[in-house]
Amino acid sequence: MKKNTERLANLALTGLTLAPLVVKVDPNLNVILTACLAVYVGCYRSVKPTPPSETMSNEHAMRFPFVGSAMLLSLFLLFKFLSKDLVNAVLTCYFFVLGIIALSATILPAIKRFLPKNWNEDLIIWRFPYVRSLEIEFTRSQIVAAIPGTFFCAWYASQKHWLANNILGLSFCIQGIEMLSLGSFKTGAILLAGLFVYDIFWVFFTPVMVSVAKSFDAPIKLLFPTADSARPFSMLGLGDIVIPGIFVALALRFDVSRGKGSQYFKSAFLGYTVGLVLTIVVMNWFQAAQPALLYIVPAVIGFLAAHCIWNGEVKPVCSPPFSYSWHGHFTSFSSQTVFCSFKKKKRHSIVVQEDLMLYNRVKH
Repeated sequence: MKKNTERLANLALTGLTLAPLVVKVDPNLNVILTACLAVYVGCYRSVKPTPPSETMSNEHAMRFPFVGSAMLLSLFLLFKFLSKDLVNAVLTCYFFVLGIIALSATILPAIKRFLPKNWNEDLIIWRFPYVRSLEIEFTRSQIVAAIPGTFFCAWYASQKHWLANNILGLSFCIQGIEMLSLGSFKTGAILLAGLFVYDIFWVFFTPVMVSVAKSFDAPIKLLFPTADSARPFSMLGLGDIVIPGIFVALALRFDVSRGKGSQYFKSAFLGYTVGLVLTIVVMNWFQAAQPALLYIVPAVIGFLAAHCIWNGEVKPVCSPPFSYSWHGHFTSFSSQTVFCSFKKKKRHSIVVQEDLMLYNRVKH
């Protein structure tokens, strides 16, 4: 049932992305539906058959707004003192490579089922010619997925069409939500609170955020066509999807680990939807750009907090990392050292010294 729902969400997201090519779609409705569907798809893809080997810690969450601020200010200064065309040309090359990786990873699950099993499992190791210590591992399935990704990124680099921008942007969103893992709800709250202040400061108190968003010709934002020739597109930054999305995804994995269905996921996802709707309402009311996290962060955290207080489950939700993350659909492996080896010869091993559980694959 859940797999069918996830497939429907993928189809709906694809249809909504292509719809403005043939019919007029209200940009406000398009923003809300596209962002919510991207979060939904990314959340369900984040539920893996094994626990994550690395998660974001409290210290990383605290540093994140400062690192983001440094990057944002650096881009602002680059656009101010260098040629905008030159900066965007360099960024286009960077996002060309990044886009191939993200897009191929996004479509890979859809094409794997049609390929031979050994294509999905057998690793190919390619070593750099003059730096033998550097190597890349991939499968034949990933090569197949990269072929349409390469042609698509070439189209984006040559035309910079809004549709190409959005498809790459949605791939980044889905991969971000799927791959980034928060250690606990406490870590998520620290991250969201820090970026809440970050968003307010750079949008309301400086021209930096809006200036970079308008100058940065790369898929770091989604573009939604409008009927207004003076303002042909409405924009939504990818951070307004990915950052709250990884918190909502944590709520889904928490529900799955306890075998109670999408209990807290529903409240967190509803909070995201309400926050996004409120952003659109205020933006249209004041006819000015709004920091979306100003409305999304309190809504997501508030809805989830109200739900767990109502259920009397504040302590389980606020437990330390790994104390709840992989129970329920797992078989205990009680405090063993798990070695995840990634290379056949002289492989580096990730050692996870936690009370991990071996996951019995969850059927959605």
